[in-house]
Amino acid sequence: MPRLYIANESEILSGNVTDIYFVRTVEILKAHGLENTLVRVELHTYGLPKGYEWAVFAGLEEALKILENKPVNVYAMPEGTLFKPLEPLMVIEGPAKHIIPFETAVLGALRHSTSVATRAARIKKLAGNKQVLFFGLRSAHPAIAPMLDRAAYIGGCDAVSGVISRKYLGIEPKGTMPHILILIFGDPRSAWKAFDEVVSPEVPRIALADTMYDERVEALMAAETLKDKLFGVRFDTPSSRRGNMKLIVEEAKWTLKLHGYENVKIYVSGGVDECEIVELREVADGFGVGTSIAFPPSIDISADLIEKFVNGKWIPISKRGKIPGMKQVYRCRPGIKDFIVPWGAEPPVCPEGSKPKELLIKFLENGKLIRPLPTINEIRNYVLEQLEEIPEPKPTEECV
Repeated sequence: MPRLYIANESEILSGNVTDIYFVRTVEILKAHGLENTLVRVELHTYGLPKGYEWAVFAGLEEALKILENKPVNVYAMPEGTLFKPLEPLMVIEGPAKHIIPFETAVLGALRHSTSVATRAARIKKLAGNKQVLFFGLRSAHPAIAPMLDRAAYIGGCDAVSGVISRKYLGIEPKGTMPHILILIFGDPRSAWKAFDEVVSPEVPRIALADTMYDERVEALMAAETLKDKLFGVRFDTPSSRRGNMKLIVEEAKWTLKLHGYENVKIYVSGGVDECEIVELREVADGFGVGTSIAFPPSIDISADLIEKFVNGKWIPISKRGKIPGMKQVYRCRPGIKDFIVPWGAEPPVCPEGSKPKELLIKFLENGKLIRPLPTINEIRNYVLEQLEEIPEPKPTEECV
């Protein structure tokens, strides 16, 4: 019989979603009476993808869920914090046997969400005040659809398309219409009219306008069919027929304006990446972005032992190439002016005279959550607030 190859929540929380060498490590430690050694494990990244200067810390809520009710303390940056290499993102403190089996799951949750949120934030920053809608669920396994929508939204996307996000995120999904609707009706006008007749008036009328005819032609057809009801048109032309999309959008806008439809918005989707955002942001009113966000460059978060408790005190220790000892990160605003100092050291003096803020704060004490978690909209607003204070990133793709 066929099945879905997904781990359920209880399998993740029990530590069964882990690598075999972690299981063997705990067995060895137990055999030598070392399984209760108190340790501090730091999560960080020592390098970002090529062209990246910062990343967005995401997935914290899921990581805390994995570690909740275990006898550990957890310090972490608030979710949505923009960070740079070498900075500690999280520290897990407790008996080795209660940390080691969960490294795989915690890292997986943080790395995937952080990678998606970071790409979304870069695209949103490049798009400026233009809308960015996340349409990437078809790019990944359906089991992680809520996670993808959450990370993309946290990163700055203005909306997501997943229906299941109503349940998990409290976000109303948004989207237009697919080509299959047009093709089944056999005529764009009939499909647009049917959409208008059936779909709630609260949903903006955005007509897919590239199925059978030239984009300029279908855009005008949509405007003449729905008239004042038409909010916008979407061009989702495949690369084999695309041509110069900037000229296509400009041509459609010109034509719509000539016929008195200058208020009709134009959205572009289909393989949109950072380069296309930069190329089209002056002429398009919004973008539908899928694979570029759903399959981003990976933010390589790793976990390393930085201290262990010996004879009543914490002893700094680490493998070669990693910085030992518990640390704190202070931020001076505006921007990302961060200072890494030993835990308990005096805070730095900010260049602009602002008050330095501690970024590593305690979330779990002996496995219990000790502070309320922010809402998804509060996290997103935090990300957007930080994005306003930093320069625009350079697109990582080779823009021609």
